[in-house]
Amino acid sequence: MKLVFASNNKNKIAEIQQLLPPSIQIVSLEEIGCFEEIPETADTIEGNAILKANYVTQKYGYDCFADDTGLEVETLNNEPGVFSARYAGEQKDSNANMDKLLENLKGKPNRHAQFKTVITLNANGAQHLFTGIAKGTITEEKRGEKGFGYDPIFQPLQYQETFAQLSAAIKNEISHRGKATQELIAFLKKQK
Repeated sequence: MKLVFASNNKNKIAEIQQLLPPSIQIVSLEEIGCFEEIPETADTIEGNAILKANYVTQKYGYDCFADDTGLEVETLNNEPGVFSARYAGEQKDSNANMDKLLENLKGKPNRHAQFKTVITLNANGAQHLFTGIAKGTITEEKRGEKGFGYDPIFQPLQYQETFAQLSAAIKNEISHRGKATQELIAFLKKQK
């Protein structure tokens, strides 16, 4: 089975392909000739995942899935949330985003946070949503070289390491994206 994944983020594509069984092959936006920036104008994570999936299905005619992820920090009224990728500006710079978040948390004892991923699947004329949540805390400084985005400052519950310090296998098992993808896989397996 081939499924278009509405993303050109090579890190995200590789992470999700690792989670999928070999029978499901991901096709990137680039491979279907979609090079434009898909609008992410919704005010919720769910809304953006739906917008992206609908864009590909309507404009290119493919069954596809799209995800949107946000980091929600309790003491900051769930910021950066839907603006996680652009928290420090339109350049989508991960280091600038992390620096801004760490600055906004200075002196705040509550560092509880959660990553939330919503995957929208458009297949066979129907739409399905899958949600994954990983709870944890924001560290005082960046730790680790693996992963991407906010991984170096997010420490999942019951772990001493950040996502950027954990192996890909452990991260994929406990992460927000891993959980949402497992729901997607379970659903796809039932469709065969």
